[in-house]
Amino acid sequence: MKTQHTTHGVVSRAAMAAALATALGMGAVHTATAAGPLPAPAADRTGHDGGWHHDGLSLNATDNKKVDAFVTRARRAERSISPQVRTAALISHAELIGFDQRLKSPDSLKRKVATWMRQTPGQTVEESLSQINDAVRFTLQWPDDRYAQGVTTAAGLLSSWGNDSTRWANTWSRTTGYKAINSAWRAPRSHQLFEIQFHTPHSKAAQLETHKLYEEQRLPGTPPERVQELQAQQNAIFAAVPVPPGADRLTAPAHRPAPDPARRLPATPAH
Repeated sequence: MKTQHTTHGVVSRAAMAAALATALGMGAVHTATAAGPLPAPAADRTGHDGGWHHDGLSLNATDNKKVDAFVTRARRAERSISPQVRTAALISHAELIGFDQRLKSPDSLKRKVATWMRQTPGQTVEESLSQINDAVRFTLQWPDDRYAQGVTTAAGLLSSWGNDSTRWANTWSRTTGYKAINSAWRAPRSHQLFEIQFHTPHSKAAQLETHKLYEEQRLPGTPPERVQELQAQQNAIFAAVPVPPGADRLTAPAHRPAPDPARRLPATPAH
């Protein structure tokens, strides 16, 4: 029997195929929210001039269309990325959090692009879009005592299927601020960047609690004194998050050449 090796054990090809079949069937992945259809799009903020305008930020008509095209490509690529992430979640015994929010909304992407272009005069919309890792995003979560093994297994599987690790931000050793692992990956076929956050229940709860503080902090018009106050509040919340055993030593999987296209994923059993 062919097997897939991970740092903490061996996963049989048959087990991987069964997990993939379950993922493709939108079956037994343990999710914190229902793995239903994608949410309805937010209100369209496109103006009569074809541009996007909101909260003092704007994109002209040409740049707005380029972001819309980027969104379309991301939605298409997600269809092949999600089964891999769901399979990795099943095999590593992860809880898949907020799966129905796996696509960043067009409005949120436009806000991010418009903010970056304002902060960096001369930066093009193409340059801004190339920096976005989270148009497609996922969160995997394990209890503290299973966290290190779960992250290692899930990341190793994604790498073995040809996904290239492009960013690995492990902030568990920080004395202040956000705690978790935020990783970015490039899918082998579509070349779409996608983000996976690796959390514990404590770190995810802290992230949710600090979200509004973070959103206010990053607004262009937030005064410097308020930015410092908001950061201090976030630091206090994350300081209470326990560090799982071995979490601060977790690193990105070693780069592996992309496998043969026919072997990137375990074969789905015929019905």
